[in-house]
Amino acid sequence: MTEPAVSVIIPVLNEERFLRQSVEAILNQSYSGDLEIILSLGPSKDATNQIAQELAKNSKIKLVDNPSGRTASALNTAIKNSKYDIIIRLDGHAIVDKNYIKKAVETLLATGADNVGGLMQAQGTNTFEKSVATAMTSKFGVGNAPFHVGGKPGEVDTVYLGTFKKSALERVGYFDESFIRAQDWEMNYRIRNTGGKIWFNPELVVIYRPRGTILALAKQYFEYGQWRRQVIKTYPKTISLRYLAPPITIIGLIVGIFMGIFSNSLSISWLQIGWLAPLIYASVILLALLTIKSKMSLLSRIYLLVVLPTMHFSWGVGFLKGSKRL
Repeated sequence: MTEPAVSVIIPVLNEERFLRQSVEAILNQSYSGDLEIILSLGPSKDATNQIAQELAKNSKIKLVDNPSGRTASALNTAIKNSKYDIIIRLDGHAIVDKNYIKKAVETLLATGADNVGGLMQAQGTNTFEKSVATAMTSKFGVGNAPFHVGGKPGEVDTVYLGTFKKSALERVGYFDESFIRAQDWEMNYRIRNTGGKIWFNPELVVIYRPRGTILALAKQYFEYGQWRRQVIKTYPKTISLRYLAPPITIIGLIVGIFMGIFSNSLSISWLQIGWLAPLIYASVILLALLTIKSKMSLLSRIYLLVVLPTMHFSWGVGFLKGSKRL
């Protein structure tokens, strides 16, 4: 049986470190169907676009311009320039094994889903990145989303990246370009709202390269928090305790610390109970440090003392601040 043709779309911005490796992994797939790769190029400040021009010497690779540099517009431009009915969305720093496309298409056809995806397997290349990768694959760091921590195959709210029926993307009007972040989640919500199915297959593993500095990590999770609030504002029914946990934690810590400080100055002894808030949070972080199962160096494990609070607080502050859709 002939395998269906697929279009692989990749939004690209400042990806000089991994773009070549990512594209080569796609070209080396064990997939017999026709394949095209569309790189949607933003205004990169590094050598990304030069690398893309070199890669485009391969006839399977097409370049399209994305002047705004925003992910959603990059994806929409690539989709509208694609030839085939199955769209595989990847990233310029995502690396897939040689059977990824074959398994993804098989899952899409077997389940009747509109989108299928798998596990976002964060892998670091140095000590700090390995600590971030561990946090990103732990319930202590990111909650219980299957595409982060794994789980059984089945229907889910969202998946990492995704292999789509092009007809589903057309049905819901493509990605919403007013979302700078969370556009995948928002898209999958609209697909589900129109009767579509999102399917998680843990065998679909994508290697993800985490941020390499504490400032980059903080900025990433601050924006995650901002745009999660915007998603909830747009779709109030999607609110859940998982998304409220970071901002509630921040508010609890601030209230608790102020109660403790004012307990002495106001001579109100019961206010000292407020010190329980930072003590409980510190205990949770220490518990994570001791119980997360991962083959990592002692220094990477110690980094978790900084990495986990950075993720929690940045996400929570971003959520409390919020953001406006474009």
